[in-house]
Amino acid sequence: MLKKWVSALLCAGLLLAALPTYGAGAAPDDISAKGCVLMVAGSGEVLYEKEAHTRLSMASTTKIMTALLALESGGLDREIVVTDEMVRVEGTSIGLLPGDTISLYTLVAGMLLESGNDAANVTAYVVSGGIEPFLELMNAKARALGMENTHFSTVSGLDAKDHYSTAYDMALLACAAIENPAFRAICAQESARVSYGNPPYARTLRNHNRLLESYDGAFGVKTGFTRKSGRCLVSAAERGGVTLVAVTLHAPDDWADHEQLLDYGFSVTRVLDGETLCAPPQAVVVGGEAAHVQTAFASQPVLPVTDRTPDVTAEVFMQPFLYAPVDAGDCVGTVRFYAAGQMILETPLLAADDVPAQAAPEAEPAKPSLWTRIRQFFGRE
Repeated sequence: MLKKWVSALLCAGLLLAALPTYGAGAAPDDISAKGCVLMVAGSGEVLYEKEAHTRLSMASTTKIMTALLALESGGLDREIVVTDEMVRVEGTSIGLLPGDTISLYTLVAGMLLESGNDAANVTAYVVSGGIEPFLELMNAKARALGMENTHFSTVSGLDAKDHYSTAYDMALLACAAIENPAFRAICAQESARVSYGNPPYARTLRNHNRLLESYDGAFGVKTGFTRKSGRCLVSAAERGGVTLVAVTLHAPDDWADHEQLLDYGFSVTRVLDGETLCAPPQAVVVGGEAAHVQTAFASQPVLPVTDRTPDVTAEVFMQPFLYAPVDAGDCVGTVRFYAAGQMILETPLLAADDVPAQAAPEAEPAKPSLWTRIRQFFGRE
């Protein structure tokens, strides 16, 4: 880890379109949802909202949190033996029975694809030892993500007292969840071939998210429905470097709502090339065959923006100097991009070239001492 950093604010106020924008469309005006939000993943910029901070029940979109915590707990391949207590839950199910053997990975797939309440319950016991301690974990995670109007009272999304969220909060959760590679990969599957049971046997789980088939670029996230909550949907789609998250709660026409929201979002966003905004600097090298080394971004920084996005700035964090040798690919710093003071992207800076250490100079022969020279004069040595 780099310990001592110096920072220089570079490239302030540069807002340059590096790639063309989609043709701007009209803002949605007939969204059926009681509450909805359209958010740019990464920056958190809200492109459209309707009662986005109104507390509403969110049905099985709750399982986004349950699945994320399961994945963050690790050990996805561990085998779990299901007990009767674990599967005492009503509603949708992947058919778990006491005595079945199942992996944590399959439980997550069962939640995100088939929306299994039994899979959510078993997950709570596996991760935290029971429902109540897992709910504490869910609510702590919600607070950490800034979900200020959310409280979880069930792990699966069944209607319960004090179980609520908002469209905005669920978008924050979804943005965090899709940053987890395993979560994103699982929720993007239209179906998954898994094995569980007693003894385990192969089965197919099918995703209820129709957008995966019908909407170009869609890769998630989760459906939900109860009589109290109505139809709830959290979706995510990516096109040309722009990732959008849409949330609708209590939406009679949710599929159409999301297509309209996402179409609008892609019509008003474009991407900035971070390297155009802030060229990677050189780093000072001490004790090397070269006095400097060129840096490069670990990956091309792409910044989704709209006409309403505040000017983007970049800040470089780097040690005052590096000690040779430096190997190409070494992490030597980082660049953070901001909009209105909020960090929207952070990317590492890597050394672009090798800088070997300077060869040590050859030592001069030691001069003989005075006594040695006297002895040599008299021929004693």
